[in-house]
Amino acid sequence: MKNKIWFVTGASKGLGLALVKKLLSSGYRVAATSRNVNDLKKAVDAGSESFLPLAVDLKNESSVENAIKETVSHFGSIDVIVNNAGYGLVGSLEELTDAEVRENFDVNVFGVLNVIRKAMPFLRKQKSGHIFNIASIGGFTGNFPGFGSYTATKFAMHGFSESLAAEAKPFGVHVTIVSPGYFRTEFLDASLGVPKNEIADYKLVRDVQTLHQNEINYKQAGDPVKAAAVMIEIAEQTTPPLHVFLGRDSYQLAEQKIKLIQEDMAAVKELATSTDHEQ
Repeated sequence: MKNKIWFVTGASKGLGLALVKKLLSSGYRVAATSRNVNDLKKAVDAGSESFLPLAVDLKNESSVENAIKETVSHFGSIDVIVNNAGYGLVGSLEELTDAEVRENFDVNVFGVLNVIRKAMPFLRKQKSGHIFNIASIGGFTGNFPGFGSYTATKFAMHGFSESLAAEAKPFGVHVTIVSPGYFRTEFLDASLGVPKNEIADYKLVRDVQTLHQNEINYKQAGDPVKAAAVMIEIAEQTTPPLHVFLGRDSYQLAEQKIKLIQEDMAAVKELATSTDHEQ
């Protein structure tokens, strides 16, 4: 049996489920969370020795804290945290209500921070650990009309993960931001929210919404089983990377964004760097 104890959120479907199944088949012990623990138990057929299914409300700090403590009590420690839970929200920024956007941030951002806040005391004390924050290529490039709220949550994850990496390094704790491209999971149906108040003028946004729900859905190039294998291999590395762009499409989009930034910087460099006080 592999030594590291994994804790995976959002594990009843998609990438989280693929990761849990791959971990268990590889001999790891895994605590996994879902809002509905019965869905999790149905999805994963494993013995209690190696698998601990937990019903967790990520927006509730007490619920998260209890899950972390139960994991440590059950397995004796906790080593690898995978913040995978989250959902997409499509709609122009004008269409989306304050409540819709705040709920998106509550789950995708503040839910992740709750897990980090409750897991770090254990990782800090044992002077080891690894936190995987599953972001998105949409957290590196926001050029997706209709996905402004979702990409904002993932940009936030990139930002606080980089800070966390610097804060956690003295304690021997690694942080890896995983930015997947399109993977063939249920993300675009079960996990995609839409605005209650659509505005007819936003034809481009509706076209993007239809494209994702009807044409891209279940035709994505990425294989979640292969993605899970990549993450497990990275977790076993001595010096794992901070940034992992997962999938060919993710690499292509990241390279396009980097090129665009370099072009924009070069275009106004002389003007933009003329702001210092005169010596």
